[in-house]
Amino acid sequence: MRTTGSVVAVVPARAGSKGIPGKNLRAVAGRSLVRRAVESALAAERIDQVVVSTDGDAIAAEAHEAGATVVRRPVALAGDEASSESALLHVLDTLAAAGEEPEVVVFLQATSPFIAPADLDGAIARVRDGHADSVFAAAPSHAFLWRLDADGTARAVNHDAAVRPRRQDREPEYRETGAFYVFRAAPFRQHRHRFHGRVELALVDPRGAIDIDDPSDLALASALAPRLEQPVHDQRVATVPHVPAPNGAP
Repeated sequence: MRTTGSVVAVVPARAGSKGIPGKNLRAVAGRSLVRRAVESALAAERIDQVVVSTDGDAIAAEAHEAGATVVRRPVALAGDEASSESALLHVLDTLAAAGEEPEVVVFLQATSPFIAPADLDGAIARVRDGHADSVFAAAPSHAFLWRLDADGTARAVNHDAAVRPRRQDREPEYRETGAFYVFRAAPFRQHRHRFHGRVELALVDPRGAIDIDDPSDLALASALAPRLEQPVHDQRVATVPHVPAPNGAP
């Protein structure tokens, strides 16, 4: 008998990392990055199962202890060139072989240490209720972006360099934080990427919108944790304040 209609959270967590060796097991405020992602997902009311995809024994042990199901990722999908999509599809294939076909996938990145369960629930609700096919975490951005040409010349990207409008006069822009992506499983299998159909934003607190890529990011997250976090329930799960979605979406 096949199990359908569920919501599965997937945390891809490779053992290898060039920027920070053993990154997914590095701790922020006493909890490893992979544990923090698992516990945030477990604290969300709308997630039925949490899966960690990994090629590392230590990560697998940490994920299992945190309460996640572990799917061992093959070597071919664990290198630097392997995409997150390939890991997600491998998890879905593994679940399908066991008779489980989730309706919705929640892709969490362990490198984002401050994922609010309420934000996950809000994004899942928008997908399940038909408001969107794909919803991802984003934070407001007011940055003037530039690109360097081959000769080193700086070129404006998202603005006219000759005009410097006030912040309140600019059209709002949003930065993809990388914390989480929520989408329907069937279209994801069809298109093989996370952005399909109607795509919407889940606005998150910009104070905690950190993607850990180097030691300075890890130090910043550790310094911010005492200010941002508060206990949610008995599991020591911590979160940052929930930010409502745009346009009145749940």
